[in-house]
Amino acid sequence: MAVFVLDRQGKAIMPCSEKRARLLLERGRARVHHLVPLVIRLTDRSACTCAFQSLRIKLDPGSKTTGMAMVRETGPGGIVVLNLFELVHRGRQISEALTARRAMRRRRRANLRYRAPRFLNRRKPAGWLAPSLQHRVDTSMAWVSRIQRWTPLSAISVELVRFDMQVMENPEISGVEYQQGTLAGFEVREYLLSKWDHNCAYCDAQHTPLNLDHIQSRARGGSDRVSNLTLACIPCNTKKAARDVQEFLAHDPKRLARIMAQSKRPLKDAAAVNSTRWALFNAMKETGLAVETGTGGRTKWNRSRLGVPKTHALDAACVGEVHTIENWQRPTQTIKAAGRGSYQRTRLTQYGFPRGYLMREKSVKGFQTGDLVVATVTTGKKIGVHAGRVAIRRTGSFNIQTTQGVVQGISHKHCRLVQRSDGYGYSLTGEAERRLPGFLPHPDRTALPGGLRSKPDDLGWGIHRSI
Repeated sequence: MAVFVLDRQGKAIMPCSEKRARLLLERGRARVHHLVPLVIRLTDRSACTCAFQSLRIKLDPGSKTTGMAMVRETGPGGIVVLNLFELVHRGRQISEALTARRAMRRRRRANLRYRAPRFLNRRKPAGWLAPSLQHRVDTSMAWVSRIQRWTPLSAISVELVRFDMQVMENPEISGVEYQQGTLAGFEVREYLLSKWDHNCAYCDAQHTPLNLDHIQSRARGGSDRVSNLTLACIPCNTKKAARDVQEFLAHDPKRLARIMAQSKRPLKDAAAVNSTRWALFNAMKETGLAVETGTGGRTKWNRSRLGVPKTHALDAACVGEVHTIENWQRPTQTIKAAGRGSYQRTRLTQYGFPRGYLMREKSVKGFQTGDLVVATVTTGKKIGVHAGRVAIRRTGSFNIQTTQGVVQGISHKHCRLVQRSDGYGYSLTGEAERRLPGFLPHPDRTALPGGLRSKPDDLGWGIHRSI
């Protein structure tokens, strides 16, 4: 992964490689500005003496995960991938929390004490989005702003239209250039793969080539509209032939009913993306950078043509005009939105009655829930080095969420603060065994008492693999 670099005044300059960042830190020419993602600040150079290249941040917005890729442009349509990120949203948790709060308020007002209804606070402003949808826009913009502070970005690419609904509803529409070109059919295929979960509708086969199939066959008057299309594996497609679906599934009425209902049901996730696309696009324009847009069909066409596997981050790298792509075989930094805690200090049962109370203090022994820590335990059953997000208790006995699971009952005396909580959890996917520069421990370190093999590095900011 590329390492973000700031000059001595804190201005963004071109990122560097992990090896170069390690050398700069070891020689005292740089200091750690931010740990995850890694940002270093030079002590002997200013931006006026540095050369700059064209950098672009690309986004593939999703309802649950937004893929991001920072690339360097080498020419018209040519890019080199520098960093890959996957931003995991918490829109579902926000929606469920608001639903629970609404139910509790209704119960208090209806059963416990009466309050007259109010109707003066029901009007929503123009462009209002539900909190679960606005969260997707806000978190995406927060990370674009962060990367813009850490790198000299020159442009943004965002997938504005996930599916071209007009072409799907009316396939015979004229005047659309890509319908007769190489992008023909990619919008519909991408939509159907998402709608039917990459499975055969007739036998639920997975990981097999799938064909487009007409629910009501063309021979019997069926159209090419997306509501009349489904996915079928080659054996099922051959067996069904030109028969109608009612005739083909006469022996399986439950599957028939499910297919007919699914064919008419819109995509909930696609609706969420389409609801926020313009809000995200307008927010991107406020950054002052040039904004390029693309469609989901073009993204898939680029990915298929260039032989790039499908992930959220690599989809982002293929957004827009891409002719060549290099160095895409990189680990992906997963960024999970975890929130900054809750104002609610009382835990309730399913009926709305209190079942427990949380402490009022947000800090214990200098630690807060969500901080990234490294706990070095030299004795006892939990011997070892545990790195991850900490959950505090008043007693000073903490829980640490590591990549292997939750480690409970770690004393605050064993914990060392690595990075303050910023509302996100981090992990390294893909080549997960690769350690970022300076991350510890490693088996070749000096042994400590109790059989523990680790010691702090000279810089004093090492952590274990991914946190």
